[in-house]
Amino acid sequence: MPVLSEAASTPGTPTPDTSAVVDLGPASALSCRECGERFPLAPAFACTSCFGPLEAAYDLPLGDPEGLRRRIEAGPASIWRYAPLLPVPADVADKPNLAPGWTQLVKADRLAAELGVTGGLYVKDDSGNPTHSFKDRVVANAVEAARAFGFTTLSCSSTGNLAGAVGAAAARAGLRSCVFIPHDLEQGKVVMAAVYGGDVVGIEGTYDDVNRFCSELIGDPAGEGWGFVNVNLRPYYAEGSKTLAYEICEQLGWRLPDQLVVPIASGSQLTKIDKGLRELIATGLVEEKPYKIFGAQAAGCSPVSQAFKAGHEVVRPVRPDTIAKSLAIGNPADGPYVLDIARRTGGAVEDVSDPEIVDAIKLLARTEGIFAETAGGVTVGVTRKLIEAGALDPSLTTVVLNTGDGLKTLDAVAPTTGPTAIIRPNLDSFREAGLAS
Repeated sequence: MPVLSEAASTPGTPTPDTSAVVDLGPASALSCRECGERFPLAPAFACTSCFGPLEAAYDLPLGDPEGLRRRIEAGPASIWRYAPLLPVPADVADKPNLAPGWTQLVKADRLAAELGVTGGLYVKDDSGNPTHSFKDRVVANAVEAARAFGFTTLSCSSTGNLAGAVGAAAARAGLRSCVFIPHDLEQGKVVMAAVYGGDVVGIEGTYDDVNRFCSELIGDPAGEGWGFVNVNLRPYYAEGSKTLAYEICEQLGWRLPDQLVVPIASGSQLTKIDKGLRELIATGLVEEKPYKIFGAQAAGCSPVSQAFKAGHEVVRPVRPDTIAKSLAIGNPADGPYVLDIARRTGGAVEDVSDPEIVDAIKLLARTEGIFAETAGGVTVGVTRKLIEAGALDPSLTTVVLNTGDGLKTLDAVAPTTGPTAIIRPNLDSFREAGLAS
């Protein structure tokens, strides 16, 4: 069964010698998502025949779902419990890495009451990862591929969270890191990326400008020996998002949710969650049933939402203008695949404005004690909007993703959030402020 991945835009990648046997566990080849042609495992991301995206293809463990389930449940409390389904060596848990994953699936009853959900509402809170975003999952897989291919420098183009995840993972693995970010990112994300001791390079322009630069660097001798996690290592990197689907289903008692609301940046996470759900069905780990996947974008960067609403198959690039900078990718590589999945599953793609994002961040914090970054505000805001529009069924089990920690995006809520009152240190002042119950 071929495993899906995403592609960048340029096929050429000078790389270290990969003629030796590569141990990436059950991953057996790279497969083109468009034409199906197969290639040996390598740091490559585009088909040489049709330029379609390459993705890891596997020999999945079929035929003994009960044995596989027991093996997973006996594994570590991290994504490595799913090593039999990932492009990583069997001994991955014993290597120096951040061991991300196994984050909380919060039953959000108070949020459900606010939104009118009766069928069970859950928040998959990935802020509990080592660098406080889901990017730790994808980078952990990329690090194993980098080791297998002999890379010495770990790199990426990033809207912030990925840069921090790469810096931390490289530090733990003993690799050099050099990451590239838009020059105007939130300060908290810049500091977090830099604190691990690697090089952090700000580029004047949007994320799409950063990504284009990285593609040029890969094609230059200056990039030799560099593993760009979301470019030439992308077929392996992207597989980490599948573990969100695996964990959600295991934490629900090995059953599929009815509906999921997933944020869209490049679109990779949503496509991989769908792939993870299909793999769980194929291996017999969960019982097959219909599920719907909904995509969530900020209105200030909503090319996929716009295409979905217009009934288009092609996603037209936009220039981002939103507080949700982690989702500010104006030319999402997996946009067309997101459209396919939303339509195939009976879902939709919706967007919310910046004020709606801030309101949703506060709603989630007030009802469930979860302080989400702006991407989490997008998913909660879109969930509310979908319910109000009748597109999302409130009587069904629904999982909403929060992919990062609100401490990374304080600027979004700081202007409207602060002390309730400032009083003198005495009881009279306390009462005068109306704080006495």
